[in-house]
Amino acid sequence: MYHSFDAVIVGAGGAGLRAALELGQVGSVAVLSKLYPTRSHTGAAQGGIGAALGNVEEDLWEWHMFDTVKGGDYLVDQDAAEVLAREAAEIVYELEHWGLPFDHTPDGKIAQRPFGGHTHHFGQGPVRRSCFAADRTGHMILQTLYQQCVRRNVQFFDEYHVLDLLLQDGAACGVTAYQIRTGEIHTFRAKAVLFATGGMGRMFKISSNAQTLTGDGPAIALRHGVPLLLLFNRMV
Repeated sequence: MYHSFDAVIVGAGGAGLRAALELGQVGSVAVLSKLYPTRSHTGAAQGGIGAALGNVEEDLWEWHMFDTVKGGDYLVDQDAAEVLAREAAEIVYELEHWGLPFDHTPDGKIAQRPFGGHTHHFGQGPVRRSCFAADRTGHMILQTLYQQCVRRNVQFFDEYHVLDLLLQDGAACGVTAYQIRTGEIHTFRAKAVLFATGGMGRMFKISSNAQTLTGDGPAIALRHGVPLLLLFNRMV
């Protein structure tokens, strides 16, 4: 069976759903996932979202960036860490406006609590930076983003396992997948392809990754020698 979209996103976790939500404003989008979207591994993120809102004590995005870089043993892309830390507060407020039920302080602000690796004054001590929705923050992120994607007419293909990346003249132009329920092969043509399949943590003996994280995206990209960031090619 053949399908055609402006963009195809493989993976329906937090990253895949957020990308679909953005791309859905400019073209037709398909999201393929081995699971039902709200069962994705983002649901395991219980502790909260780090953002320097400063709602309960002083906090700065520069401190957040420092913690991100230091936490990655200084192997982190520091430009990306800056964007993450500087824009995190805006993203948290955006999620709240979309309906994510964050816990709040008595005066109505988004509540924040301490979490591992969050410090003030560049490592001088712990800071309350984690924005949370009880102990199910990740699940609430998935529910919120999925609802917004449905609202924007993003098409979901649940329980489809992607087999390979389609290339034409060195550019990504789609994927092939099989429908797990029927075993039928489907071909998805697209102007842009994004793999949001998570990492390859299951390659290690000890990992907190769910069994469903099979690392398909990195594996397929490596097989073709295609850098993951180049899978975007000619989106409308």
